[in-house]
Amino acid sequence: MMKRRVVVTGLGAVTPIGNTVEDFWAGIKEGKVGIGPITKFDTSDYKVKIAAEVKDFVAKERMDFKAAKRMEAFSQYAVAASKEAYEDSGLDIEKEDPFRAGVIIGSGIGSLQQAESSCEKISTKGPGKVNPLMVPLMISNMAAGNVSIQLGFRGKCTNVVTACASGTNCIGDAFRAIQYNDADIMIAGGTESAICPTGVAGFTALTALSLNEDPMKASRPFDKDRDGFVMGEGAGVVILEELEHAKARGAKIYAEVVGYGSTGDAYHITSPAEDGAGAAKAMELAMEEACVSPEQVEYINAHGTSTHHNDLFETRAIKRAFGEAAKDVVINSTKSMIGHLLGAAGGVEFVTCVKSIQDGFIHQTIGSVESEEECDLNYAIGAPVEKPVEYAMSNSLGFGGHNASLLIRKYEE
Repeated sequence: MMKRRVVVTGLGAVTPIGNTVEDFWAGIKEGKVGIGPITKFDTSDYKVKIAAEVKDFVAKERMDFKAAKRMEAFSQYAVAASKEAYEDSGLDIEKEDPFRAGVIIGSGIGSLQQAESSCEKISTKGPGKVNPLMVPLMISNMAAGNVSIQLGFRGKCTNVVTACASGTNCIGDAFRAIQYNDADIMIAGGTESAICPTGVAGFTALTALSLNEDPMKASRPFDKDRDGFVMGEGAGVVILEELEHAKARGAKIYAEVVGYGSTGDAYHITSPAEDGAGAAKAMELAMEEACVSPEQVEYINAHGTSTHHNDLFETRAIKRAFGEAAKDVVINSTKSMIGHLLGAAGGVEFVTCVKSIQDGFIHQTIGSVESEEECDLNYAIGAPVEKPVEYAMSNSLGFGGHNASLLIRKYEE
């Protein structure tokens, strides 16, 4: 069976530096950092006091107020970003077969906040006082469910949960759904909102978070002084469409998705494999599918979390997959500006790759000053890189050993 070509026709984002793609990308280009003191709860007893929060997001301005009241923040962010992507694409679901339009939007965690408030209610007022909507508010598939309901997409509707690789796996699986004729249109990406007491306490206990209180230096991927990631939140969602379907309706085409690789490390529940073999294989599979050599890939949006292990092992993976070409590819980490959006990271970083191709602009890895001995590639430290980008790769690596890579290229007939 011939695989069908898949293009990107719509973009949506809610991020710590802007609640629309336009504002987010303007923030990226000016090197804006969305990290600051946590305002969502009192951090007096917490070692970690900073995060990258979404600011000034008003759900009722982005969706039906009644519907928004029955969603937790992670679902609201997903719906807002999805509506933006849908409007951006120019699609009209009334003119489409809704069963050929699907949704794959993932969240690594769902709503910890709902679990927290329910536990509090049980211990103070008894189990009979728990919110009747607790379960549908909390479970992570509700982002995809709510987007399907709000937009009227009735095709394949799933969510992939692979921790920090969720958004990338969702876009990859949506890409496959269109390639193999399960759908003509897919809305795909990731969403997350876990900056809350249990979220921050859990990642702190794991010693995964930066203890640096300087917002400009806390998230510094590939820097020799990096000490952990900064939690972020938001959503990144895209419309993927079968090429002929997009052309027939005169859609504007941002880019083409040409490769997807997904592997498992079979190594450790939190640490990536030290030799980077699993992540390297995901990158190799994406390039093989696209029939592209490493020399042709100009840009990698790295997972680049700013933890000691991730950045070192991901560097090893890039060297393993790219060989001699590793020293020529420009690598950056969007997490340097918006923190780590967990399940949403891959969605927002895919949007970043599309915009980088469109504008020929590879943003600086902000906060990073000097890399260490083994992290010796070009991480766009010190200044952004302006150059034409034909091929861009986005990497995501999740707890549990989940590796996912997407390869996109500038669209040409």
